[in-house]
Amino acid sequence: MAEPVTLPAPTPRAAKLAARLKNPFLLRGFLLAKVPLALVAGLRVRELDMERCVVTVPYGWRTTNPFRSTYFAALAMAAEMSTGALAMLATELSRAPVALIIVNLEAGFEKKAQSLTTFTCEDGAKAFAAVAETIRTGEPATARMETVGRSPDGTVVARFAFTWSFKRRSKG
Repeated sequence: MAEPVTLPAPTPRAAKLAARLKNPFLLRGFLLAKVPLALVAGLRVRELDMERCVVTVPYGWRTTNPFRSTYFAALAMAAEMSTGALAMLATELSRAPVALIIVNLEAGFEKKAQSLTTFTCEDGAKAFAAVAETIRTGEPATARMETVGRSPDGTVVARFAFTWSFKRRSKG
C-alpha cells in the first residue's frame, strides 16, 4: 500500500503559477505559444491548486464532430490539461530540473458530450509524490492521474487516465 503523500505548503510561487493559468488573457498567451490547438478549441482552466484542476471545453463549431457531439480529441485535450497543469505545478514547485511526458493514456466514453464539458482531476498529490521520488532517487517515477468529464447537469461523459513520467534532468 502506498504511503500517504504530504503536499508541500502552498507558496507564493504556486499561487502565482495557478493565477497565471486561471487568468484568461495569460492562459491564451501560453496556449498560443505552446499549445495553439487548445486555444482554438477554447479550453479554459477554471480552478487550479496543488490537489485539483478543473478545465472546460465548450461544445461548438470548433469542437464538434459529424455526429453532433464533442470530438473526442477536443475532450482528450481538456482531460490532458486537467492532469498536465497539476504535473507542471509539481515540477515547477520542486525547483529541480525535472522533465515530464505522458507515457500512457486510457479513455472511456460514457455519454455523448453535447454541451460544455468540465474535466476535474483531483490527483495532484500523485504528481507531487512522483516528482519527490525522482528527485530523491534520481530514477524516473510515474503517476497515473485520473480525470472525469461531466456535462453541466453532472452526467459523466468521459473518463481519462494519463500516466505521467517524471525524470530528473542531468545537469549537463
